[in-house]
Amino acid sequence: MRFLRYLLAFVGVVGLAVAAWVWLTLSWSYSEGERAGYVQKLSHKGWLCKTWEGEIAMVTMPGAIPDRFEFSVRDEAIATRINALAGKRVVLSYEQHKFVPSNCFGETEYFISAARPLEEPAPAPAPAVAPPLQANTAPAQPPTQGAKP
Repeated sequence: MRFLRYLLAFVGVVGLAVAAWVWLTLSWSYSEGERAGYVQKLSHKGWLCKTWEGEIAMVTMPGAIPDRFEFSVRDEAIATRINALAGKRVVLSYEQHKFVPSNCFGETEYFISAARPLEEPAPAPAPAVAPPLQANTAPAQPPTQGAKP
C-alpha cells in the first residue's frame, strides 16, 4: 500500500513537471521578429494533433534564389488571414519557442503571432525624355556675331 502511494506521488510530481515545462516553453519566447516574403504553402496537417504548417519564400533581390522560412500557426484566425493574403507579399511576425516537447503544438519552433500585407512601393516615374528630332529638318543655325543686315 505504501509503495502505491509513493508511485502515485511520483507520477503526480512528474506530471506536474511536464505540464510546467510545456507551459514554460509555450509562454516564454526565445526570440521575436518579422519575416517578409510570399506564402508558398499553408496546410492543416497531423494525425492526432492538427497544426497549421507553412513556409514563405523570402526574396532579397530579383533573380536571386529565395530562402525558405518554415513556420507554425497556433491561432485559427491568423491562419485564415494568411490564407486570405495568398499570392501577395506578406510580413509575418513570429515568436521562437525552443524545446517544445511535442509536435502537437507545431512542427517548427517559429510560431506566427500576426500577419499583414507588405505595401509595395509605387514604381518610380519614368524619366522625361526629349522628343526625337525629325529626319527632314535641318538643325538650327546659330546666329553669327558682327553680321550686318
